[in-house]
Amino acid sequence: MTGEAGPVMQIGDTLLVSLQGDLDDITVVRIEEHLTREVARTGAGGMLIDVSGLSVVDTFIARVLARMVAMVRLLGAEVAVVGIQPAVAITLVELGVPMGDLDTALNAEKGLALLARLRRDGRRRAY
Repeated sequence: MTGEAGPVMQIGDTLLVSLQGDLDDITVVRIEEHLTREVARTGAGGMLIDVSGLSVVDTFIARVLARMVAMVRLLGAEVAVVGIQPAVAITLVELGVPMGDLDTALNAEKGLALLARLRRDGRRRAY
């Protein structure tokens, strides 16, 4: 099974994308490019990246995910990663993948609440 990003849905000024399947390196880089273009095109203020459909996350995919979050933030949108499965969380920690800069939530509903709080608090990150 190959991986993909589902359609990018817009909820108000927040974009929601679901990553699914087994992502290979080329596909994840394509998704990164597509999502950053969508944020710029729509002027979105927030993005939820749902990873609940990913069966495997290796160190490359985790690094690209973190890089994608940084890029979207540079474009002016807050980002929350939602739906991390327990096995994926365990793997990321065991591999020592630095994910501390990611804002995460259990599901899309909690992710939307997190984005609202981040935007309300006006948090600014230095890059």
